[in-house]
Amino acid sequence: MAVSWSLLPVVLILLSFSTVSIISDPNDESCLTHLCQSLKDPTNSLLNWTKPNLANPCSGFNSYLSGATCNNGRIYKLSLTNLSLQGSISPYISNCSNLQTLDLSSNELTGPIPEDLQYLVNLAVLNLSSNRLLGEIPPQIALCAYLNVIDLHDNFLTGQIPPQLGLLVRLSAFDVSNNKLSGPIPGMLGNRSGNLPRFNATSFGGNKDLYGYPLPPMKSKGLSVLAIVGIGLGSGFASLVLSFTGVCIWLKFTEQKMVLEEGKISQLMPDY
Repeated sequence: MAVSWSLLPVVLILLSFSTVSIISDPNDESCLTHLCQSLKDPTNSLLNWTKPNLANPCSGFNSYLSGATCNNGRIYKLSLTNLSLQGSISPYISNCSNLQTLDLSSNELTGPIPEDLQYLVNLAVLNLSSNRLLGEIPPQIALCAYLNVIDLHDNFLTGQIPPQLGLLVRLSAFDVSNNKLSGPIPGMLGNRSGNLPRFNATSFGGNKDLYGYPLPPMKSKGLSVLAIVGIGLGSGFASLVLSFTGVCIWLKFTEQKMVLEEGKISQLMPDY
């Protein structure tokens, strides 16, 4: 009997841990529920994203949801790649406040990148590449100070690259290639100094109106000397033709006027 009583504290501690592990975080539940509602799943890849599992997604380090990984009862990784997912990214994704990796690459997602990603203060990996995302890159994501990876290549993003992203000193991988970005590449991204990882031209290529180092110099859109001379000669010849035509018309008109005047004079003159 004494042995049993001595084990009681251990049993109570284990029970307390097990109780904590099965209590879901309401923020994670809101995050996952809204994300599920904003996505379309034509291939039924998220069949186990049911209401009971969304309400209680984690059991310790295990997750009941495909593509989700838990850490101590909280969602810390979402990897839903190459699932033909459609729809948009819910701004409620920011409720998964322990999230360290968000990978939704190689799908068919549309709409903007939510500004609310700024609240994922633990985020280290952001991969939204190979989708159909629109709009500008929100500068607010620079508030995710732990970001190591930003991969947004092969989308339809427009506008300029936010210079604030150059403040992310932990950033070791950056790719915004094959979008519709424009304007200059921020110096703190294109020409990093010190021991910060540097990004080459492949990180920025495929954006027609984007310029600056490390991209090669843009081809001059000005006209060549031969083109200018040709245009000059062509316009001069055209002016000459127009002037000659104008003179001919004026002479013809003058000649007709003189004929008419001679006819009037001859009518006024008496016959002899």
